[in-house]
Amino acid sequence: MNLPLTHRLEDVQNTPDKRQLTIDRVGIKSLRYPIFFQSHTDTPIRVVADFNMYVHLAADVKGTHMSRFVELLEKPDLVFSLRNMSAFMTEMLELLGAQHGHVSLRFPYFITKAAPVSGVKSVMDYDITLTADYTDTLDLTVKAEIPVTSLCPCSKKISDYGAHNQRSLVTVEARINEDMTLDTLIQLIEEQASSQLYGLLKRPDEKYVTEFAYDNPKFVEDLVRDIAVALAQQDTVSGFRVECENFESIHNHSAYAVIDQL
Repeated sequence: MNLPLTHRLEDVQNTPDKRQLTIDRVGIKSLRYPIFFQSHTDTPIRVVADFNMYVHLAADVKGTHMSRFVELLEKPDLVFSLRNMSAFMTEMLELLGAQHGHVSLRFPYFITKAAPVSGVKSVMDYDITLTADYTDTLDLTVKAEIPVTSLCPCSKKISDYGAHNQRSLVTVEARINEDMTLDTLIQLIEEQASSQLYGLLKRPDEKYVTEFAYDNPKFVEDLVRDIAVALAQQDTVSGFRVECENFESIHNHSAYAVIDQL
């Protein structure tokens, strides 16, 4: 009688290990994979994400089953969202026979934005990293990298006309619950800047954005403080780290500030 191949091959990973050392995290790192992601009620969008997927390995087990991480991503009905990360982590731990798990995925997220005057639409991209740690409950954090405009209050105050302004990169890492959406988080941060950015602007839009920034000057210190205040007011956020780098237009260095309440 010919047995199936899986019955004839030894499962080396499940053999005992005599060294009796637990492994905190073992799995796959830097796997690039196409997935569907859903922010809220919209149709899921296709993104390419970079995955790190790990589990805790007991001291008496030789190895984990690496292929099972990829099998999880191959499910035909799989859609990632903030709401279903708990279910995904539970399924991963059951499949790998583990008590603790960690998953991070980094991907570009696109939002369609309308210009402030003309209404012309274009997309803006934001780098997003979701990190999920799961034992008995889910610990979910979102890291969002959001470019904005900042205009210097000092330059405006001391100049007879004009003020120097520059693009700034705001990086927010927030511990959130499933009721927060990426769109809401991004919009909340953009609203604290001197001005937000747009992919496409017509001349009336450029005039509006330039004057809007001029009327809302902010130091890098103002940016991180205003964002921190806005995040602290959200019931969906339980901790955060706000980092901002201003790529100064009249200096050969950047201005930088961070508030860490994560």
